Amino acid sequence: MTYTLGMLAIAVFAVTGVVAGGRKDMDILTIVILGNVTAIGGGTLRDILLDVNPIYWIADLSYLWVATAASIAAFFLVPKISRTFRLLEYADGFGVALFSVLATEKTLLLGFSWPVAVLMGMITGISGGMLRDILTARMPMLFSRELYATPVILGCTFFVVTNHLFDFDRYCQLFAISIIFLFRSAAIRWQFTYPGWLTYPGNR
Repeated sequence: MTYTLGMLAIAVFAVTGVVAGGRKDMDILTIVILGNVTAIGGGTLRDILLDVNPIYWIADLSYLWVATAASIAAFFLVPKISRTFRLLEYADGFGVALFSVLATEKTLLLGFSWPVAVLMGMITGISGGMLRDILTARMPMLFSRELYATPVILGCTFFVVTNHLFDFDRYCQLFAISIIFLFRSAAIRWQFTYPGWLTYPGNR
């Protein structure tokens, strides 16, 4: 189940890279590179920080092939489906949910503490999208007013607590993914933000 979800997360994030890059009139090679960077970037950063050797996609090239295949497929299919930014937002939310929970689980299995697991989940979930947005000259979603990292922190925290209680029950994994995706989808749909008193005013 975890391996299958990992492959699905790779494919989904690769598609978000294609959607973002497609709006910049990039060629297919550039799109494939962007899709791969988006798909494997967060997990690569996680493994570097946790000193995991070899990095997951080097140990199993299937991740790289899935990201490449998803990028090529999306290059031809996405323009026929939609050109709206909302597709990118919802796909990103699903990819973030998958990546963050799987990264949290991997960190726990490596023997790290709960806070480190939640932090690694957040870093893994949002880093690939941040790289994608930076490379396509787009404002990273993390810096938007909508709730972005908050659903990840809540979902990953739910995951570590329920795993402690139920010993890595697969339903905990699926519930945590659902919490993050539904929370993020609600934030996109209804533009949930922090209240004004929790927003830094800056210089006006």
